[in-house]
Amino acid sequence: MKADILLITPPFTQLNTPYPATAYIKGFLNTKGISSVQADLGIEVILALFSKPGLAALFNQTELTAKADFSFNAQRILALKDEYLKTIDAVIAFLQGKNPTLALQICQEDFLPEASRFAQLEELDWAFGAMGTQDKAKHLATLYLEDISDFIVECIDPNFGFSRYAERLGRSANSFDELYEALNQAPTYIDHILIAILKDRIAEVQPKMLLVSVPFPGNLYAAFRCAQWVKQYYPTIKISMGGGFPNTELRSLSDKRVFEFFDYITLDDGELPIELIYNATLKGNEFNLYKRTFLLENGEVAYRNDALRNDYKQAEVGTPDYADLLLDSYISVIEIVNPMHRMWSDGRWNKLTMAHGCYWGKCTFCDISLDYIKVYEPLAAKQIVDRIEELVAKTGQNGFHFVDEAAPPALMREVALEILRRKITVTWWTNIRFEKSFTRDLCLLLKASGCIAVSGGLEVASDRLLKLIDKGVTVEQVAKVTRNFTEAGIMVHAYLMYGYPTQTVQETVDSLEMVRQLFEAGVLQSGFWHQFAMTAHSPVGLYPDKFGVVKETEEIGTFANNDINFTDKTGIDHNKFSYGLKKSLFNYMHGICFDYKLQDWFDFKIPRTTIAANFIDTALNSDENLGIKPSAKIIWLGGKPRVETFAKSKKGNTWQMMTLHFHHKRDTFSLQTNKAEGEWLTGVLDKISAANEKTLTFNDLKADFERNLEHFELFWYSKPIHTLRPFGLLVL
Repeated sequence: MKADILLITPPFTQLNTPYPATAYIKGFLNTKGISSVQADLGIEVILALFSKPGLAALFNQTELTAKADFSFNAQRILALKDEYLKTIDAVIAFLQGKNPTLALQICQEDFLPEASRFAQLEELDWAFGAMGTQDKAKHLATLYLEDISDFIVECIDPNFGFSRYAERLGRSANSFDELYEALNQAPTYIDHILIAILKDRIAEVQPKMLLVSVPFPGNLYAAFRCAQWVKQYYPTIKISMGGGFPNTELRSLSDKRVFEFFDYITLDDGELPIELIYNATLKGNEFNLYKRTFLLENGEVAYRNDALRNDYKQAEVGTPDYADLLLDSYISVIEIVNPMHRMWSDGRWNKLTMAHGCYWGKCTFCDISLDYIKVYEPLAAKQIVDRIEELVAKTGQNGFHFVDEAAPPALMREVALEILRRKITVTWWTNIRFEKSFTRDLCLLLKASGCIAVSGGLEVASDRLLKLIDKGVTVEQVAKVTRNFTEAGIMVHAYLMYGYPTQTVQETVDSLEMVRQLFEAGVLQSGFWHQFAMTAHSPVGLYPDKFGVVKETEEIGTFANNDINFTDKTGIDHNKFSYGLKKSLFNYMHGICFDYKLQDWFDFKIPRTTIAANFIDTALNSDENLGIKPSAKIIWLGGKPRVETFAKSKKGNTWQMMTLHFHHKRDTFSLQTNKAEGEWLTGVLDKISAANEKTLTFNDLKADFERNLEHFELFWYSKPIHTLRPFGLLVL
């Protein structure tokens, strides 16, 4: 298929789902009538490598260069090569969802050849009791692939990794020297596979432009390899790089050697910059205007941002388009150690965004000075759900990962209501802030619309440091919000941080105790500790003196500039906490070892925690403000009741009564009330049904009730309403 533009994601990102950048750009190009084809070269390289012909070639290459000092593990895999060749195609098909019956053979544990990765099975054997056959088989197949990966790293290419390639060349690469030197070496074994696939794509598409998305450091080397080959054999094709890596790392680029490979490097939202480059490429004018674009002019690196046009609004950029990608060929793997990491790696997700940027935009460790954070622009709920329906129709997949920096609670509510109104079935998850807006009822609404999980930053579980971070939450608030999500049946993952500037040893210990209590209370199901990293575009990086840290150098590199080496004036070595924090978390996530002393996780002396043993329980049991705002929306998620009327007599007086019978998805229940109130309630449940376009507020209900009846508040807090609340009568 010929097209003007070829969009590629170089190796490697995820195995289970395409990285969405090219799909976003293709969706925009569609709105402009610009023809394009996209390819995820990462999954294509993996499928070529992890196939019977690919492994046969790999083993042949290894045998040609066999070394006496190969590890026992590598020697074992090489000795079992026939077993790997016999099983590889079937295993890949199974992980693609095409061969589910193979799970029964894999779980017998005498089907797959086993090397060193399977040694961890003894440690994880207890987990298999809670796993189904398919999940257990996916985990065993994942270990099998990781064994082969270890073999490749040792015997063929030390830079190989499933979700990254030559990542160290992209991390903190202030100078282009090391990467440039690597690119001037002979192509690696993996490079040859990559270039063979790229060669076919170029010949098939015959593009005028090549757009390369580089989301992470682990894509950078392969991006340059692709550009290098195209420059050599198709010098008329214009090549542009965009994506997360240049957006954060290359903002002060000055090394002109980069432009031996790329003609353009664009920053931030790519739609308008790409359109202007496309126009310049096609029209070939001597003078062109650009938007946030690096290029070479008169032999020097120039940054051009002279186009006066504004960026496109999110409503104008079109629906992401996953056409051309091998959607049925992605591989779902299960490492099982972390429930949220499992979601990232298992199953295919359509990626969408509810809002560009972050509505909070204050966290001091975050790149809040950059457009992808600071320019906040939400979409309308109807348009988001329009895009959901369009993607379901095009991809056949109804799973969605909203990739927002932090999805806004009010917009999440409206999206959930719109999903329910349209009576569509979707499964979705997203990143949030632990806002007090996430009440019990809002969480129930999100669950009803298909939300299965949220992830959010608890960061350092210390109120002093949360205030310094300007997180806008407290530990007590986080506990209540995570409780609301958990009780609604939505999994909660917390991002955890240690080593934040001025953090003391005592605060690290106390933070761990908070995390221990949150897991013991059952309000967190997943978490991950990472060490604080200072970035150039965050408030800490911009104003280090305010946060008690000192930059090791003020020198600005000629290539990448984002991660900053620094010294914390406290002098504390935070690295030493890494193993203990992660080991304890691993156990807490699996519901064990809550009775261990915190000291047991560390091989050095730590102080006792100052946090009360019941801090989280006390927070969860503290009184909530039960008042209802007059403007609160009242929503009914249930169905229509079956109504029976009867007379009730007492001491010569007779009342007309009503019984309302409800069928909930899992239960049947009834409630009684007098006839007048029952008739009103039956009628109003229709009006406040989630299926209705119009929503009613608490004040609307009160006014409606008091047209013919009295004392609405008494009725609202009576037994009939109290009975309905757990079954979907929500106050939002």
